[in-house]
Amino acid sequence: MKLLILLAALISSHHVSATLELDSADLSSLKTLNLEGYLSFHDTHLASRDFGDCYHSLPSAILRPKSPQDIAKTLQHVFDLGPSKLTIAARGHAHSLRGQAQAPHGIVVNMESLADPKKRRVHEGGKSPYVEVSGGELWIDVLRQTLKCGLAPRSWTDYLHLTVGGTLSNAGISGQAFRYGPQISNVYQLEVVTGKGEVVNCSAQKNADLFHAVLGGLGQFGIITKARIALEPAPEMVKWIRVLYSDFSLFTKDQELLISLEKGFDYVEGFVIINRNGILNNWRSSFFTPENPIQASRFNSNGRTLYCLEIAKNFDFNNANATDQEVESLLAQLSFIPSTLFSSELPYLDFLDRVHASEVKLRAQGLWEVPHPWLNLLIPQSTIHDFAEEIFGKLLTDSSNGPILIYPLNKEKWDNRTSAVTPNEDIFYLVAFLSSSTVDSLEHSLSQNRRILEFCEKQGIGMKQYLPHYTTKSEWAAHFSHRWQEFVRRKAAYDPLAILAPGQRIFPKANAFA
Repeated sequence: MKLLILLAALISSHHVSATLELDSADLSSLKTLNLEGYLSFHDTHLASRDFGDCYHSLPSAILRPKSPQDIAKTLQHVFDLGPSKLTIAARGHAHSLRGQAQAPHGIVVNMESLADPKKRRVHEGGKSPYVEVSGGELWIDVLRQTLKCGLAPRSWTDYLHLTVGGTLSNAGISGQAFRYGPQISNVYQLEVVTGKGEVVNCSAQKNADLFHAVLGGLGQFGIITKARIALEPAPEMVKWIRVLYSDFSLFTKDQELLISLEKGFDYVEGFVIINRNGILNNWRSSFFTPENPIQASRFNSNGRTLYCLEIAKNFDFNNANATDQEVESLLAQLSFIPSTLFSSELPYLDFLDRVHASEVKLRAQGLWEVPHPWLNLLIPQSTIHDFAEEIFGKLLTDSSNGPILIYPLNKEKWDNRTSAVTPNEDIFYLVAFLSSSTVDSLEHSLSQNRRILEFCEKQGIGMKQYLPHYTTKSEWAAHFSHRWQEFVRRKAAYDPLAILAPGQRIFPKANAFA
């Protein structure tokens, strides 16, 4: 209780300053650590930016661990320093948006240094196959490994070049989540290094509080160094379909129907097309192949906002005909514009890694490493129409600077014991504004995000941010709502000196607890 009181008092101040000055003795003491890997003090600029490219904080050191023990020794050392201002952040593939994996004047842990193909273990036997991998492994590498055994994880993110620990610290969602839940609902066991430097194995049966705290915990309670991920038989192929709607009500009605079916499509997403000039130019190019040379410019929206339903059905070569019949039956239940149906077939791996194909093209054009002021919202079913009418119908005038994703999720597939928070309704929508900006247009994009958030607040939309970004105690408390006190309790239990994940700006660094 004393820890809780002290921590609650501490977080009443504003977020961690990026201008903290460290005691040189504290920094020098790091050089005495006996590690398998090493600490680097001269290339810290490599960890000062991320995919969002909106926040830039220079750490004092980068830890490149060779084992979880390297991370544990470093955390234990900083914990033992007590009053030190040193903080530690785990950095995966640096796909964070607002500096969440940065540690101003602290230590950034390069989690990819832990990745080792020789240590990936696929367990095929029994009713519950799984793969055990380092928290620093990329999901694309995990997938390639499991496919060799004819298996694959059940739930994904749209982009696979992210680390396992990174997505599990948030939730990990994509078009399969309506059926299987987010990635954090498909984990059997974790190895975690807490803010005290303790290496703990945890699961729903063992050290369950820490297990659920870390999943969706924004890196606040421990660093995920190993994860045991649920697997299922992998399909060989995917039938990938897109259709258009001009009526938002019909679009959401069909999406909600599809996520309610026990036997339906295996993937359901969608996106918004806003182009007042009429020409549709932002259907994701990865959909169109030499075998499927559809030109999006043949469509004219006549100035209307259109909605694209994106669905997929997994199949094997030996059941291709049956799959075609199932798809035809499912499509007959939908109310899309008939002339806009387009279908493509591709290998399962290529479908899951589809965004990377776009990345390669953007990198070649110098358009990948630019600011990405993304905004990801979870909107309750009861207010999604009010949200769409204002945002898609009035506030936004085009969607040419990046996709706007929208698709529904089933709350029953989310484990409410984890730290992730969602709207309190059975169905809620992910609405993701995935914009790219130049340095000159960045402020415009951020201003647009603020206007969207202000509308949600003023109209009582009841949204929750996914990959949340706040800077004050009151904002974070509102985000976690009735679960805030539990979040504070877990912080006091597993990272009482607030060493971990300072870039989230939730808990300022504590000097010490009595």
